[in-house]
Amino acid sequence: MSHTIYKLTAFPKETHGGNKAGVVINADNLSKQEKQHMAAQIGFSETAFVSKSEVADFKLEFFTPSDEVDLCGHATIATFNLLRDLKIIELGHYTQETKAGILSLDVQEEFVFMTQNNPVFSKQVPIHEVSDCFFGDVKVNPELPLMIVSTGIREIFLPIINQKELDLLAPNFTEIVNISKKYDVIGIHAFALDQEVDAYSRNFAPIVAIPEESATGTSNGALSCYLYQYHHKKKTYILRQGYSMNMPSEIIGKLDIEGEEIAKVQVGGSAMILREE
Repeated sequence: MSHTIYKLTAFPKETHGGNKAGVVINADNLSKQEKQHMAAQIGFSETAFVSKSEVADFKLEFFTPSDEVDLCGHATIATFNLLRDLKIIELGHYTQETKAGILSLDVQEEFVFMTQNNPVFSKQVPIHEVSDCFFGDVKVNPELPLMIVSTGIREIFLPIINQKELDLLAPNFTEIVNISKKYDVIGIHAFALDQEVDAYSRNFAPIVAIPEESATGTSNGALSCYLYQYHHKKKTYILRQGYSMNMPSEIIGKLDIEGEEIAKVQVGGSAMILREE
């Protein structure tokens, strides 16, 4: 049985922006090896495979070109925008079974919002260890902590003093892999606060064959929680990524707050099918 491979971009701020994702529907009869092979052939940072689920509306599995990962935000956003546009689903609330748990989604007319796990704030990371992960100076924002946060996938969040210095970061991928193994994280999410939007960011995950990613849903959900905890308490965050790659992307983070605590985390945005060149 042949499978149609849909190629989309999620979170595009411009038509050439966003983060590319593959989506394969009706993937129930594919083996893990076949999925991995297809993901490698597609070559995007992640490809989502959609199957039937006994515990949710759909089961989603995510593969990078080299590995399976528990969750991928931008591929999820791409998938459910696609399912809506193909008339497979209508507007409303849905659930997806993933290796990070059963997560809910809100499918709207132009956007899809994915619920992530509530944040886990882990240990802080010494600045010198992260500085080794980049060539040249790393100008850290001294007012914010450098620490591991997860809303499904653990990452090191690195606050940079401004967007100019963020764009100048030159990653040392060997050292990023080493620190990822040491702290059991998928990579580093570097960001800088901004006045026009809440933050600009760059994401490095070479341990799963992603040197740099232009829009990372899971990371920006966690970044929204980080900003609420350590910077400015809001319910909606506008976050941009991919500008240093000329792939401008915009991600919306939404938090439900009960008292002073984060009770629900959502990340969302649009997606569109890529036109064959």
